[in-house]
Amino acid sequence: MGDPLALLACPACRDGDLLGLDKPDPDRTLTCSLCGARYPVRDGIPILLPPGLDVDGVHVEFDQAHAHKHRQRGWFDRGVAEQFELSRPHGTPRAYRWLLAKKLRRSLEYLPELQGRTVVDACCGSGMEAEFLARQGARVVAVDISEGAIRRARSRAERFGLDYLTVVGDVERLPVRTRAADVAYVHDGLHHLADPMVGVRELSRVARLAVSVNEPADAALTQAAVLVGLSTNEEEAGNAVRRLRPAAARRELEAAGFRVRYSRYLMYYGHEPGPAMRLASRPGVFPLYQQLVETADLAVGRWGNKLCLVGLREGEAA
Repeated sequence: MGDPLALLACPACRDGDLLGLDKPDPDRTLTCSLCGARYPVRDGIPILLPPGLDVDGVHVEFDQAHAHKHRQRGWFDRGVAEQFELSRPHGTPRAYRWLLAKKLRRSLEYLPELQGRTVVDACCGSGMEAEFLARQGARVVAVDISEGAIRRARSRAERFGLDYLTVVGDVERLPVRTRAADVAYVHDGLHHLADPMVGVRELSRVARLAVSVNEPADAALTQAAVLVGLSTNEEEAGNAVRRLRPAAARRELEAAGFRVRYSRYLMYYGHEPGPAMRLASRPGVFPLYQQLVETADLAVGRWGNKLCLVGLREGEAA
């Protein structure tokens, strides 16, 4: 299924075609062919959130049981530095760019070649990972619960001449057909959920070949960092940070029919680079900084604060 648009389906019943999806009107309503659920398209962006009716009878809102999602959406709709998010890591200090590139490359460990593959990038934020995946040759569907984040992701694609599909959707009920994507991918998104394993199961549902989960690990080193103020157990949106336990995530993927490989590694950095990162980027300091990071990861990375976990589906050729 090479066309990313063909991956999309009704998130309510997961199998229904979205009638009107192929029409050119930037503002219209999509209707599920099976359950009749209706979803808006605003300014060309499909808003494919799970059921819960607004005053116009269109599926766009959540009930109060999902208050944490309301907070998360609100923060990423309004609470971020717009221009920084549109271009990160472009234009940032060298050490910051190197760290992020190292982290993103690590997310491809154990995965099949992405050239020509369809990839669902869940919790895509402002599109940094979607850009990275598209530059690997993947055909990307970028999904996020925040309409503001998705608009930034689309602006990023326009700014850097990329071609990926942007959709508002929920990682707990992705608007994607079962086993329609070659790869399901998430990078620093599941820890926003009340139960990250729900997201792991949903990624497993939509992936034909592989799942790549890259998240903060529930690590003793992280809690030590919290105690000294280098990290926190609460997000800026006001929700608790739910770090992943590797064994629990592995069980979920194995139960869904995947062979699992994972690694832990050490990495700390501020979301926006500060004076220390600029200092580390100076010509005489940068090689020493790189060596320090590599040495620390080699020494204690196996107990590190970051998790890269990949599942390859049994019986499918990579």
